[in-house]
Formats: sequence, C-alpha cells, structure tokens
Amino acid sequence: MPGSLINPTDTPDRQIEKLVKINAALMRRVEQATDASGAAYAQFERAALLEEEVRNRTRDLERALDLLNDSNARLAEANRATEEARSNLANAIETVQEGFALFDPDERLVMCNSRFGLHMPDIRDRFRPGITFRQYVDLVSGSRYLSLPENKTPRDWAAQRIRRHKDDHVIFNVRMVGSRWVQVSEHRTPDGGTVILQTDVSDIMRLERQERDRMLDDQARLIRATLEHLDQGVCIFDNQGRLAGWNQRVGEMLSIPARRFSMGVRFFSLFEGFARNSSYSSGITEDTIRAWINATDSRPPIGFEIRQGENKTLSVHAQEMPDRGFVISFSDVSAERAAVRAIRQANELLEARVAERTLELADALSEAERANASKSRFVAAASHDLLQPLSAAKLYMASIEPGQDPSQTHQIADKARRSLDSVETILEALLDISTLDSGKAEVHRAPVPLGVILAQLAEELAPTARAKGLDLRVIPSSAMVLSDATYLRRIAQNLIVNAIRYTRKGKIVVGVRRRGKSVRLEVWDTGPGIAAEQRDIIFREFQRLDAAASAAEGMGLGLAIVDRACALLGHPLDLVSTVGRGSGFLVELLLAPTPDFTSFRRTSGPALTPSGLDGLIVLLVENDAELRNALTIAMEAWDVCVLPVASIAEALALIDDEGIQPDAVIADLQLDRGEMGTVLLNMIRTRVGPVPSCIITASRSPAVIDICVQQGWAVFHKPIAAETLRGFLSGATPRTS
Repeated sequence: MPGSLINPTDTPDRQIEKLVKINAALMRRVEQATDASGAAYAQFERAALLEEEVRNRTRDLERALDLLNDSNARLAEANRATEEARSNLANAIETVQEGFALFDPDERLVMCNSRFGLHMPDIRDRFRPGITFRQYVDLVSGSRYLSLPENKTPRDWAAQRIRRHKDDHVIFNVRMVGSRWVQVSEHRTPDGGTVILQTDVSDIMRLERQERDRMLDDQARLIRATLEHLDQGVCIFDNQGRLAGWNQRVGEMLSIPARRFSMGVRFFSLFEGFARNSSYSSGITEDTIRAWINATDSRPPIGFEIRQGENKTLSVHAQEMPDRGFVISFSDVSAERAAVRAIRQANELLEARVAERTLELADALSEAERANASKSRFVAAASHDLLQPLSAAKLYMASIEPGQDPSQTHQIADKARRSLDSVETILEALLDISTLDSGKAEVHRAPVPLGVILAQLAEELAPTARAKGLDLRVIPSSAMVLSDATYLRRIAQNLIVNAIRYTRKGKIVVGVRRRGKSVRLEVWDTGPGIAAEQRDIIFREFQRLDAAASAAEGMGLGLAIVDRACALLGHPLDLVSTVGRGSGFLVELLLAPTPDFTSFRRTSGPALTPSGLDGLIVLLVENDAELRNALTIAMEAWDVCVLPVASIAEALALIDDEGIQPDAVIADLQLDRGEMGTVLLNMIRTRVGPVPSCIITASRSPAVIDICVQQGWAVFHKPIAAETLRGFLSGATPRTS
C-alpha cells in the first residue's frame, strides 16, 4: 500500500524477512555516513528506535496470530459439536416410535421424522422444512386417508384444528380409513414453538371397543336378569316406539302370548286387542295414550289404572327416557283395591254402628255436662271457702297491735291459727278430690296393719276430741287387711274427723269387727243422725247437713273423699243412722296375712299427757332452716328438749359421739345431697333400739306410706298441724337414767 514498506497481505514470516532487510540497510547507511554535523548519529538513533518499534509490532502480531489460531480452533470444534448434536437429534427423533414434528415460533416446520404423517401416504412427502402450520393443516384436512365425522367437511375440520391450535396443550384422536386411529398431542415449547406427536392407538381403541361391547352385553344381561326378578311387568320402547326390552311378568299379567313379544314390534301392534278387553280409570282413553306416545315435545310421566273383569286391577305408569324412548310398568293392585273396597264396606258398617251408639253418646255427653257443671260449682265453692278463712286470718292478724293485752293477743292468734288450719284442711281435701276424679290415682294394694293406722289416728285426733269434751275410743286390733295404706288411712281419718266435727256431746267409738275372710271398720258416733232422704246427699262434695256451719267446721269434702276412695279400692261403704241418736259408717276390708311388727312403746317411765311433755328429748332432722326453727320453737313451747340438726352426719354425731339417746325422732324424708330420712331412722334403730319416729314430707306417694307403715313410723304431710305433732309426741316416753 502507498507510504508503507510492509505489505499487510504478506504472511508474518514474509513481513519479518522484510523488516530484517530494512534494518540491515539502515545500519549500513549509518555506518557509511561521514557528516560532521552529527546527521549520521541521528540516523542511527532513528534506526534504533525503529528497530524497537518493529520488535513490539512483531510481538503484537505474534499474539494476534496466536489468538486467531485459537479462535479458529474453537470455531472448528463448535462446528463439529453442532453437526454432531444435529446428527444425534436427528437420530434420536428418528428412533421415536411416534411421528414427530417441530415448528419454530414463526409457525414454520423445522424438522420431522420419517414416521410423521405415516398414516397419510398421499401427503407425507410434502411435509418438508419451511412449510407453515396452516399449510400442514390444509394438507391433513384434504388427505383421502382422513375419515371425517358425519356431516363435517374438510374445511370445517381444518377450522376446528386451527382453533384447538391456540391452546398450549392439545390431545385428541383422529380416525383414519381402515379403522385406524391416530392420537395427536400438541405442546408449546418455551420459545413459542410447537411440538406435534402422532401415536397409533388403533389397538387400544379396538380393545376399548371390545371392552365396551362386552360391558354392554353384561349390562344387557344384568338388565334382563333384573327385569325378570321384578314383581312388576315392564316394557321398554325406543324413540321410534319399537319394543327394545321386556320381562316375562308383563305377558303373564296382561295375558299376551309370548310369541307376540319380539324386538322391534310396535307398541300398538303388541297391545292390539288388549284395550278392548279392559276399562281405563276416569279421564284416560286409548286416544290419550296414543297422543302421549306420539308427542314430539317433552312427555310428562303418566299413570292410570286398568280394570279387567271383576277382580283384576292393574296400575300402569309410563315415563320418558333421556333418548325419548319410554318405559311402561304394570303393577297388580287387585289386593289393594279389594282391601279398599273392604274398608269402604267396613266404614259403612261402622257408620251404622255409630248411628246406633249416638243415643248412648248423647247420654254420656249429658253426664259429662253435668260433671262439668259440678266441677264448676266445685271450683267456685272451693275458691269461696279458701278465701273466707284466709280473709279471716288476715283480719285477725291485722287486729293485733303493739301493747295489746297478752290474753287478747293470744285469743286473736289462736283464731288466726284455726283459720289457717281450715285453709290447710281445704287444700288437702281439694288435692284428694282432684286426684280421685282425675282417674290417675295410684293404687298400691298390699298388706296393711289396720291397728297401727288406727292407733296413730287416735294419738293425732285425741286432743281435738278432748277439746270438744268428747270421748274418743279406738279399740286395738291386730287385723292385717289388703288395701292401699295411703287411701285407707285417709278413709279412716276422714270418718273419725267427720264424727268429731258433727258430734256435739257423747263419744266416738272406732273398732274392727271380723266377718269371715274380711273385717269391717266401724266408726260410731252420738251425733244428730242422718235422715234417710239425706244419706245420698252427704257423700257429695260441699254438702253439709248443718248449713250454718263455718268453713272451720268442715266443707263437706271429707265424706266425698271417703266415697271416692272406697270405690277406687273396691271397699264396700255402708251407713247406719238414727236421727237424734247417732250414725255409724261401715267399711268392709279383705283380710291379708299378718306380718310381725315390733311395738315402739317404751315400757319404762310414766306416759306423758298432751299437756305435759317436759323432759322429752326429740331429735329433729330437717335441712330447711326455716321449718327447722319453726318446729323447734313449737316443741320448746311444750317444754320439749329439741336437738335440731340438718343432716344424717350431724344426727349420728350426737348419738355416737355425745352419747345422746333421743326419746323420739322427727326426720324429713328428703335431706340435702340425696340423703333420705328413712335411712337415718334405720341407722338409729340399729344403734339405740326402737324409738318412736315419724317422717315429715310433702310427697303423697303410696310407696312412701307403705314403707313407713311397714316400719311402724308415723307420716306427717307438710304443712304439719301442731296438734298432729303434739299428739305424736304424747305417745313417747322419756328415758330413765
């Protein structure tokens, strides 16, 4: 090139050779120069610098040559690896059992193996690198080896294929001619290209079809077996109204010969002549059934009955299937319809009987109305008689003033007490009447010691009789009768109380008279007597012969309770009376085996009178603090030494730890924490022997009464009357030291 001594196109060796020659020529020129001004030296110096520059350029050139040689070697190695990879990829793709094709992100075919398009020999040679995906689809859709579905053109198939190509992953089956199937799997590559795999699944599809056919055959046999085991007759028709399935039962029920049942027979051909011998239920005709079968829109289920002869009735139910075929079932309901007819006849007979009983029911209704009227009078009278003593007690208590004379205060308090006693008596009577009239009274018949009940009543009611100046005599008895202890005690108590209430002077005698296998409880008084025309009236509620008597002297419920209780227990009740001389009430009781009872009377020490209970030690076990305090105050007023406790543990501590032996025990039935007073009384009997004992309770359960009667314990129902409690204590005796 101009201005340069070195040609760049020369090889490095040639360039070095030229530089050596230039260097030698320069050195010669320097040595031959004789210029006195030192020009020769300057030339020498320039030559030296030029030589150094040549050396540097030579080294740079050598390094550049080394780098160039190294790059060329690497490039050759990369080309060799690329070719090897391309060869390996082609070999690998070729070994794949499926047809394989790769399209680049621009939708152009990059490469494919020899199996790609194998099932379409008419177009496989046209699958060359560079064709677009759209061209590939057009070629496939136009192949004569592609078996298109019915009513689908190549253009429709291509359009559908292009739409599916928009998905990242696509798998579908393509049917080819000759019953061949190809599964096409299309997947998107990370750089946006597309990989297509074509797999021959003809064998799999063939096996699936064989398995499907086998399952269909099994299902057909199963359906056939199921139909044959149905108690109903069943026919299945396709959407053209042709018979597709049936069971043997339908021919038997409809009396149609078996030869008429064959696949494909029409509905009306099968049932021809059947309708003429049958009658349909109301609203259904043969035209109705024909219209339902030939309907073009949705058919709702239809049901009706067919009557054949006098005794045969078939229930028919038809329903459409999803493929617009339909199922018809026939059920024999002859027995059910016969039962309906029998029930109808029975109803007619019952109606006749009802008509016959109408008069009896009318009488019963009249009786119920009379009873209802009686109940209304009962409630009205009870309300009046309850309010009257309550009002009196309220007025008495209001009349007590501070600083009043003690004797006058005592009289007013005594009147208020008697008024409240009347309320208590009324409530107890109302409870008894309500229980007996409800028909739900519990009766527990068992052997009952009649003498024990009478002795307890004598102790309770003797103070009341003495207060009226009457002589109450109760003759001891060892009779054991079969009765309910609770109601028997109530019967005897009401009879004695009634005798005391209506006897002005004289005496009352209570005794038991034996009469073969029974005994008769008799209560005689010296009262005014009862006239014959009034003997039915006295057993009605709120009926008193002495109309002027106050509620404190009785409400007329005692004998009504006696009458109902005797009727409930089956104890005959009789009345013997003479006007002006007195009356006798007689209750007959069946005898029962007599068990042994131990007397609880103490033989040592003098008996106490009701007016003097001084020195008597009473153990009171009551968990309610208010009632415990009230009972303690009442008994201490009678000079009784009371030991009040709230639990079994406290009671036993007094007996075991303190060594106290009570003369009488009063225990509540239900204590705290589930403790029972009956358990305590048994414990005390075990520790100190027989002790006069009583149970106080609000429960009127016959079971509680039975237990207490069998054990010889008295039973007092809450609220407790002071006279009852005092009468019980008067039967106890203090221990001697």
